[in-house]
Amino acid sequence: MARARSKAAYMISAVAEKYSIHPQTLRLYEREGLLEPSRSDGNTRLYTDQDLERLELILNLTRDLGVNLAGVEIILNMREKMAAMQRQIEEFIQTLGQELTTRVKAVEPESRNSLIPVAIHREPEPAKPARKRTVR
Repeated sequence: MARARSKAAYMISAVAEKYSIHPQTLRLYEREGLLEPSRSDGNTRLYTDQDLERLELILNLTRDLGVNLAGVEIILNMREKMAAMQRQIEEFIQTLGQELTTRVKAVEPESRNSLIPVAIHREPEPAKPARKRTVR
């Protein structure tokens, strides 16, 4: 079950304190295009839960795995492309399923039985006798 998302937004100072990083680091991530926090009417950066998840990934890559910011950018871009491809595959599978359903319904009822695969029963092969070993 997907976890419910709150509509809360966090200011840069709260995020920096929560993740033990300097606010300038968050600004750097924004300049590098790694994070895109929204802005309030007063131009204050506001970080959503989705931004915080992305920040956690960035921090995991940089702190735990030693990836530099250029590598982080490549990884994030690849993740986005993979997610887009996954969505396309899911859409294709859904369309394919709908098309198959439509075609099966179009087939006359008496010929539908011919569409059901029949299992083929094969007799197991007899076991080969064990070879005798000679001891010298």
